[in-house]
Amino acid sequence: MPSRPKARPAPAADVLARLHEAYPGADCSLDHADAFQLLISTILSAQCTDSRVNGVTPALFRRFPTPAAMAGAGGELEELIRSTGFFNAKAKSIRGACRAIVETHGGLVPRTMEALHALPGVGRKTANVVLGNAFGSPDGVVVDTHVGRLARRLGWSRHADPVKVESDLNDLLPRPAWVFASHALILHGRRVCTSRSPRCGLCLLADLCPKTGVGSPAPAPPRASARPVRSASPSKSPKEPKTQARKARTTPVRRGR
Repeated sequence: MPSRPKARPAPAADVLARLHEAYPGADCSLDHADAFQLLISTILSAQCTDSRVNGVTPALFRRFPTPAAMAGAGGELEELIRSTGFFNAKAKSIRGACRAIVETHGGLVPRTMEALHALPGVGRKTANVVLGNAFGSPDGVVVDTHVGRLARRLGWSRHADPVKVESDLNDLLPRPAWVFASHALILHGRRVCTSRSPRCGLCLLADLCPKTGVGSPAPAPPRASARPVRSASPSKSPKEPKTQARKARTTPVRRGR
């Protein structure tokens, strides 16, 4: 069988233009007043919704308004962030990052990727969020699960590793678009290009997107019926629900060893 021709990646300039039309106000969804608050909020956002983080941080920053105060936080820190999930690990990262900020950077959040990445609990994604949104100088595109998924579907990257996806996007997209692109792709991934059931029929990028990795919708499972269901080879359906399989077998089925 001849191999299928490789789909062309979606043209980046056209995609960005349409994203600007659809999401002109795309911005950071984590509430913050400065780089310190954004850093802590981003650490808390791991495996948690931004809305949940935004509900927790006002009380957190009233109680611990500076890196020095948060570095010395006791068990109250865990209680304040408990609802964000994985609160023990997050509290450890937050205390460690704040101690390093106080001891190494004079109480100020560093402004370089190398220094931010060296803080406990801070990876490239978190560092890029802070650099791009607090300082206006991103070191790369922020790659979360949404951005990674859309990058692959658009044909912009073949990788699953976020660092490799970031490298591909950094090469493809112009630097001034890095911050906007990440926010717009996240919004589009949440609203339209979802993980399980992408709404391709409503997508503004449908005619540009090669839809790499997007399969046809899975068929709905058969509904149970009071009448026997005929099956051509019931013995070859190991995933069939037991109750339905029994209804389908109107005659004994001889099973091999």
